Amino acid sequence: MSILTNRHDFLLLFEVTNGNPNGDPDAGNMPRIDPNSNRGIVSDVCLKRKVRNFVEQFAPARETATANGFDILVKQGAVIETEQKTAIAFVQNEKNPDQLTGATEAEKAKNWLCRKFYDVRTFGGVLSTGDDIMKGSAWGQVRGPVQFTFGQSYDPITPLEIAINVCAARKELKKKNPTEKELADNIIAQTGTQGRKHIVPYALYAAKGYVSPAFAERTGFSQADLDLLFEALANMFEHDRSAARGEMIVRGIYDFEHVGTQADANSEQNKREARLGCAHAHELFEGIKVQLRPGKDFPESFADYLVENAWIDATLPRGVRLHLRHTR
Repeated sequence: MSILTNRHDFLLLFEVTNGNPNGDPDAGNMPRIDPNSNRGIVSDVCLKRKVRNFVEQFAPARETATANGFDILVKQGAVIETEQKTAIAFVQNEKNPDQLTGATEAEKAKNWLCRKFYDVRTFGGVLSTGDDIMKGSAWGQVRGPVQFTFGQSYDPITPLEIAINVCAARKELKKKNPTEKELADNIIAQTGTQGRKHIVPYALYAAKGYVSPAFAERTGFSQADLDLLFEALANMFEHDRSAARGEMIVRGIYDFEHVGTQADANSEQNKREARLGCAHAHELFEGIKVQLRPGKDFPESFADYLVENAWIDATLPRGVRLHLRHTR
């Protein structure tokens, strides 16, 4: 297993057509929106949920018992304390303690959870949920190496409210020997306009992501885990279709890898630069320019945007490589 050693900063472009990319429960599930600019918002938690769902469905096989696993801790119906207790029991009953690293039982339990659960070693999590050895421990909270910003649309959005009509009754009339009129009234009462849904006609969003090798060392996040992350981001909407989300497509993943500027003779300094980073993330992101085509007042499709990548090998800052993980 090769622990990630290089810093990565990446830009994710994705779009929605006639759907709700991220409903706001505080606003009747309307699409999240910035009230100052009317630009759409997608939370970082929403994006992490898509990654978790993909890995849960398409996880690679675990090669050995001591290799990283690809289970998902934060998922529907899961109880975190149950998994925490399983980790503690494993640590306390382990017959081969050399397989578990850590100076204390709490640290070993944390490492066991990171090794088993992909989302813990990727995004981190709060593991001190019970009254066992994790409570009050420095290892009860894990800071993951991968973090997202909120996604935000490039232009203002105009959410639409769509009425939903129901043509079939859901429940029978609970009455013995009802008349035909009573049966008809029961159907009428349960049909017609029964609800509403909110959609965004079209919007192109951008979210930024950061991968820290310093925190990768603490959770065991590997190069293979990073490759799986980008695979999940590229395909996260392909197997997450629903009537509420309409058509959602990933349009670009621009991955800036920091590799260092030093020659082979100064390999240790090069490793330090690759770990620390060779350029500021915001400067790298500003080289990906997205704007409406001339003559367009608002976007109706991806074709209405000009996406320009200003970076080539000659213009990239020294020590940085650009990987086009996904473009459409």
